Amino acid sequence: MGSASKQATERRARIEQLRQEEKRRERRNKTITISVVGVVLAGMVGGGIWIVTDANSKNDAKKAAAQASASAEASAKEKAAKVDIAGVKTWKDLTFNHVQGKVDYAMTPPVGGDHNQAWLDCMGKVYDKPVPNENAVHSLEHGAVWVTYNEKASDADVKLLADKVSKTPYSLMSPYPGEQGAITLSAWGTQLVLDNAKDPRVDQFFAKYVQGPQTREPGASCSDVGVMP
Repeated sequence: MGSASKQATERRARIEQLRQEEKRRERRNKTITISVVGVVLAGMVGGGIWIVTDANSKNDAKKAAAQASASAEASAKEKAAKVDIAGVKTWKDLTFNHVQGKVDYAMTPPVGGDHNQAWLDCMGKVYDKPVPNENAVHSLEHGAVWVTYNEKASDADVKLLADKVSKTPYSLMSPYPGEQGAITLSAWGTQLVLDNAKDPRVDQFFAKYVQGPQTREPGASCSDVGVMP
């Protein structure tokens, strides 16, 4: 009897000991799990912050580069505007009414005056045929440089000019059989006649007059929403 009672007591004590050990294991496993999850979450949060920070840094760098480029371009434009280009002719007090039909211009090619309400595509557009004066003049009003040439211009000159125009927004080019010089560069109220495309004044003229100080409507559209003959 006493032996049986003793065995029962020991069995209960053993069972209680096993229960306590199981509870300790559960607590230890829970602590480990929480720690692991914490480390993982910290890594995810840290990685997310790094990604956001890195993206912001790249955006800031792009903005800074764009601002630096715009500043440099504005500075170059300001310097170009002050350059006196030999041989340039200018006209003042030009009219700028929108009209229908042909206009009798005082200069050839025209550099301003009354013009058609539709402008030519002048975003680096090279035309292989003559274009209407009245539409080209509207493009000049928007700040474009119009390059024209006749049969006196060599094929090499034509190609050189076409390459430059095609890379320059707010410029256009077309043949002009009736003009006096081999090559003529025109902007609103401004014109320069040249013998060849390698003349350094070509670059000077573009630098100064593409969207230059003579522009009556700076920033106005020069795309094909006007007219494409």
